[in-house]
Amino acid sequence: MERIWAPWRTVYIGKDHGSACIFCEKLQSSADEENYVLLRGEKTFVLLNLYPYNNGHLLVAPQRHVGDITELDEEESLELFQMTQKMIALLRKAFNPDGFNVGVNLGKIAGAGIPGHFHIHIVPRWGGDTNFMPVIGDVRVISEGLDLTYTKLKEALERDGDL
Repeated sequence: MERIWAPWRTVYIGKDHGSACIFCEKLQSSADEENYVLLRGEKTFVLLNLYPYNNGHLLVAPQRHVGDITELDEEESLELFQMTQKMIALLRKAFNPDGFNVGVNLGKIAGAGIPGHFHIHIVPRWGGDTNFMPVIGDVRVISEGLDLTYTKLKEALERDGDL
């Protein structure tokens, strides 16, 4: 059996994730760095995905606990899209990706890991970022820890606040 060394992920293994909404818990906390909350808007917020598909995988969510896109009000919808645009600009400045996957999974059957709180995924992509590992080994390799990714994005936000 092949082994991939990723010790930074041990903080997530075996942890009791509970039944509470992780987005709402992170919003109620003021420990943004510890929770990887990158930015708070008036109606939305942005955080790093704890289980990223690629370096810089961000989640943009409304602050209000709603499970479906049809439940968003006009102001939330507008700010969600504007925040998504801003995060794509930030990721371009911080990591210079070749492209992005931007998407939404509505409902558990559609792949929503947190079906009770609507959110948008922003996944930076680079040429060659997909290789044999996911196909043959059912494994994805992430080359950078979340702490470093968070620091890079936070510094880019502070440097270029009005993206």
